[in-house]
Amino acid sequence: MTKGPGRGAAGPPPGRKRGPRGSAGDDKSGPGAARASGRQTGNPPRPPGGRADAAGRPGKKGGPAARRPARGGTVPQPRKGTGKKDAEKKPAGKGATTKSASGKAASGKAASGKAASGKSASGRAASGKGGASAKSRTAAFRTTAPTARPGGPSRTGGPGGTRRDGPRGPRPGGGSGRRPPRPPRRPRVPFHRRDPMKRLNAGLLVVAFVLSLFAGRLVQLQTIESGKYSEQAMDQRLRKLKLPAVRGAITDAQGNPLAMTVEARAITADPYVIKPEKRQAIVNALAPTLGLDPDAVLKAISKKGTQFVYLAHGVTPDQARLITSWNFQGIGTLPEYRRDYPNGSLGASVIGFVNGAGQGAAGLESTQNAVLSGKDGWQRVEISLEGQHIPMGEDQKQPPVPGRGIRLTLQQDLQFKAQEAIEKQVKATGARSGTAIVMDPRTGRLLAMASAPGYDPNHVTKGDRDVWGSPVVQDAYEPGSTGKVVTAAAVMEHGGVTPQTPFSVPDRIRKYNVVFHDSEPHGVEDLTFAGVLAKSSNVGTILASQTISEERLYQTLRDFGFGQKTGLPLPGETAGLLNPPSKWSGTDRYPIAFGQTVSVNAVQMASVYATIANGGVRVAPNLIAGTVGANDRFTPAPAPEQKRVISEGTARQISDMLEGVITPEGTAPKAQIKGYRVAGKTGTAQRFDAGCGCYKGYTASFAGFAPADDPRLVVQVVLQDPKRGSHYGGDVAAPVFRDVMSFALQSEKIPPTGSKSPIIKIYARD
Repeated sequence: MTKGPGRGAAGPPPGRKRGPRGSAGDDKSGPGAARASGRQTGNPPRPPGGRADAAGRPGKKGGPAARRPARGGTVPQPRKGTGKKDAEKKPAGKGATTKSASGKAASGKAASGKAASGKSASGRAASGKGGASAKSRTAAFRTTAPTARPGGPSRTGGPGGTRRDGPRGPRPGGGSGRRPPRPPRRPRVPFHRRDPMKRLNAGLLVVAFVLSLFAGRLVQLQTIESGKYSEQAMDQRLRKLKLPAVRGAITDAQGNPLAMTVEARAITADPYVIKPEKRQAIVNALAPTLGLDPDAVLKAISKKGTQFVYLAHGVTPDQARLITSWNFQGIGTLPEYRRDYPNGSLGASVIGFVNGAGQGAAGLESTQNAVLSGKDGWQRVEISLEGQHIPMGEDQKQPPVPGRGIRLTLQQDLQFKAQEAIEKQVKATGARSGTAIVMDPRTGRLLAMASAPGYDPNHVTKGDRDVWGSPVVQDAYEPGSTGKVVTAAAVMEHGGVTPQTPFSVPDRIRKYNVVFHDSEPHGVEDLTFAGVLAKSSNVGTILASQTISEERLYQTLRDFGFGQKTGLPLPGETAGLLNPPSKWSGTDRYPIAFGQTVSVNAVQMASVYATIANGGVRVAPNLIAGTVGANDRFTPAPAPEQKRVISEGTARQISDMLEGVITPEGTAPKAQIKGYRVAGKTGTAQRFDAGCGCYKGYTASFAGFAPADDPRLVVQVVLQDPKRGSHYGGDVAAPVFRDVMSFALQSEKIPPTGSKSPIIKIYARD
């Protein structure tokens, strides 16, 4: 029984048709491709050294074994038309070469697929018994030559280049006539795609997890911690601005402004937005314009941890507009108010000034700061990153409460005259300082309070700090002979002394181990007490004071205001010095009687003469007439305290005695005013110098009133340590009194009384 053809037998398997060129259809892979019989036309002969590789190159000895015969020993039959004669009959052509190449590619693909699977029968035959068959096939393939093709080996057979065509027969030696398969290639690792739904689900889980983190953070920010972050964000944008209250004005008795508030600007900086490279340019522009220290400006605009600093206050609107026009980022302006003193140094020692922060620093500006300043308001606004106000942002506002104005008892024209006169005399005499006071004895109102040297409160930094005070209440001095009127009042009221009481007065007197003397040597003079006062005799005053006790003298001094403050609203007032009798030494009562060993301020001494001029009733000195509120509503100050110190008769007698001082026989004829009766007293006292703790220099003074028979005004003048010319009060202080009093009488339209002065008996022998 004959066996059917096995693997490797010629011809296609049953049911399949052979394609052109002997290829088994179009199956290029799988079993069909492995079983395709015969070599395609144009395949080069196998080289003798071994099997050709996949590219047709000759193999090497020791390479893959020759393909073994088909199973069962069946030798494939030779194909028709594969002999040498047939090959020579067909000429090689271009079309044949192309077709042969196509067939070669198809056959190679089929053989390659089969070889890669490792199941090729030819491969198994070659590894077993294929020694002889391999030699026969090699011989058979040598009959054809590869035809030449562009860029590759020729696939034509024979010298003529004739292409084999048609089916090939069996190879000599019983070969199957098929081209051996190419050597197996490295198998490709198959790429297995996983389930796309799993990848999609995993990606969605990752995205959902990330979104959950964002959502959780949003919940934390929007709900749990929303309040905290909202406050922080608002705090970063909000800025609380102070809305300064309008400071009340200070006016004289007629409403003329002595201190007023005008519009101004504050220069501010935001160090956070100022770039470091721009700082020096800002300093170079602002420092000279505003008169500031360049180092201070640089430090302010370089400050860390803040978005707001003040650079200057009280800048005029014109300067502010100039600075704004420079467009410096981070530099801005805020509206505020600036204190202005339209009369310059006029009344500066009384009015004072405000500092850079708008707070009172001296005078009434300091003591009345609570009344004048009012209550500042505030405004919260949202500020952008560039430091600009966000118009539609958060805006809260507390309006300010303006301060109340203060109306003084001072009169501007009188103040001007008094200040002019005292400044002129201080300069002429070379005095250390001087004061001039004008007072209404009936009301206690101070109409003028001048001092020299002074300062301009508009430019306080350019002046001397030592003159910022109020000398009229701060400087204490020994009154000297002007204080003798108090002793006169005490001995006439309580010691039985009258203006005609005679006294035998030497030029000196010894009390215990101390010698007291008059200002000039003289022989023993028989003087009335009026003459003692007119001659300003220290020895005569000591003799008169012996008619009263120490306690009575002390109490009278207290009643006139010695040793106690006047109560004026000025800073640093001194009460002067008046020790009680228990602290007096054995001789203290004697110099106290003629105005030494005690001290007063200028207002206290003016008040003494105002008491005598007012018929013995002391009216406390007062400076503030009242306050001015909203709608210019005036509220008067409380009435000053009044107290009777001596009887009206005693006051009248002392007034008549003081008129004798103005006569040619007295010490102050230079105080006379034509047409008016004038009463007053000179004072020349040794000046106590705190620097050395000793007496050094003199204090010259004069205090008086006019008209003497109907007193309306009191003027008191003090010059400290005059150095040029005379140092006596009658010579240096009395002329100032005359100038100021004359102007005051005319200014107040006070006519002369027309009465004649009484005849004052000075010498007891007359």
